[in-house]
Amino acid sequence: MSLYRKYRPQKFADVFGQDHVTLTLTNALSGESFSHAYLFSGPKGSGKTTTARLLAKAINCTGRDLSKGIFEPCNKCISCKEITEGKSIDMIEIDAASNRGIDEIRELRDKIRFAPTSSKYKVYIIDECHMLTKEAFNALLKTLEEPPAHAVFILATTELHKVPATILSRTQVFDFKKAKISEIEKLLKKTIDKENIKID
Repeated sequence: MSLYRKYRPQKFADVFGQDHVTLTLTNALSGESFSHAYLFSGPKGSGKTTTARLLAKAINCTGRDLSKGIFEPCNKCISCKEITEGKSIDMIEIDAASNRGIDEIRELRDKIRFAPTSSKYKVYIIDECHMLTKEAFNALLKTLEEPPAHAVFILATTELHKVPATILSRTQVFDFKKAKISEIEKLLKKTIDKENIKID
């Protein structure tokens, strides 16, 4: 298994360099007051998709004990395990670069009406959402305006300026930053210590 897969964060505390994002999200999770639509914007490799999966995991986790202030996913319940293994039917990842047309979004709108199979929420992660066509954005907008109670959307983009203002106004926008060199060094040291690798 490649190192990036092996050490991909499985809880918010493991996401580095994005404290401003994880703090806001975990506060919302602690109070069970999360939004129905998010937009994660930032450079490639900054943790947008990883954080989206963590959010999907946390809101569907059946092992979290909010009475004890625990907002992290337990990573032990069925829902957590299915999302970690990429087997969850209720977490749908869409690559907008190759599914950018109105037909794909219409299909999404048709399917979203159905309740989740085994989870509390059906989570749609739309990566590189700026690649959607104008018609697809308009179709998505209607869904964001009147989403089913069981649906949560997480859009991700590396080019925020290409996302229509109408979409931005209906989502909570989070800006991901490039990690600092000191943060990368800290993570690298942690990884090589665990792997028992010697480097300069």
